[in-house]
Amino acid sequence: MYANKFGRLMLGLFSRKTTAAGRSAFSWTAVCKQRTLWLQRRACLETQPHTVPCHTSARSASQSTVDPDEVRRFQSLAGKWWDERGEFAALHAMNDLRVPFIRDNLLNVHGARHPGKPLGGLRILDVGCGGGLLTEPLGRLGANMLGIDPVGNSIGTAQLHSSTDPDLCDRVCYRACTLEELSAEREGGEEEQGTSQFDAVVASEVVEHLADLETFAFCCNHVLKPGGSLFITTINKTNLSYALGIVVAEQLLRIVPSGTHDWEKFISPVELERLLESNGFSVQSVQGMLYNPASGAWSWTNSTAINYALHAVKVREDPHAEQAEEIGSHPEDHTGVAHS
Repeated sequence: MYANKFGRLMLGLFSRKTTAAGRSAFSWTAVCKQRTLWLQRRACLETQPHTVPCHTSARSASQSTVDPDEVRRFQSLAGKWWDERGEFAALHAMNDLRVPFIRDNLLNVHGARHPGKPLGGLRILDVGCGGGLLTEPLGRLGANMLGIDPVGNSIGTAQLHSSTDPDLCDRVCYRACTLEELSAEREGGEEEQGTSQFDAVVASEVVEHLADLETFAFCCNHVLKPGGSLFITTINKTNLSYALGIVVAEQLLRIVPSGTHDWEKFISPVELERLLESNGFSVQSVQGMLYNPASGAWSWTNSTAINYALHAVKVREDPHAEQAEEIGSHPEDHTGVAHS
């Protein structure tokens, strides 16, 4: 709720070919286009089954998670990431919860790997890494980290800060790019695990800033290895989250700058779980989080009414490949608009 980091993800899906075991090759760009048509048709059937016009929402059709207003806002804050008493103070404090949450769930999946470096040998993608506040501590636990963020100045801050720690030089790197760009370029003939290269994807305090969660979930699945983990921390969409996260935190206490959050972009655990399951994930756990502005500390809670952390596991290789093939085999069902 009070955390300011986000993932700015611009769509850059290039036309490429992927061949999955037992299936013929298909164009990644075509899959995305067919998925948009499928979403449009589903919206028609669910909301207006007997009407003629049905237009895909901007959120579904854009295939881009970028909100330009969010990019500009975080561009202005890019030099303040490592001020532990500044705008990102709550994010620094959140590491007391989110780092063990990620570590312990990964150890449950993979087991201990290296003494003193429990995450050694694992490749983790930090989406919307900002200045590297979460990327660095995961790197110190032994993980090979890639932090991505479309705000170039934030990436510059992250690179500068990590360069002062020799322990991170070989394990942490950053790129000014988006998740969609990374997902697309990995189909260009590289043989290293194909496009499914990461053991885990982390998106902490990210999804509440995105413009298109469908594209986000789709690409997270694409860059993960089968059985890979997705970790999300975000804000629930409740009256309480609006009162505390926006009115109190932004307007009264000014814990974060005014305008940092848009309540309409918040998402409930139920909605997020439904979205992830439709994109090839199985949600393993959801845990409530609570921030105390007086002490500046976070704690776990049984209530998810405000903040929560989620762990999901990828269970399918290409969740929409079969869907796209089905659409392609019956194009007449998806090229038009439903009529009464």
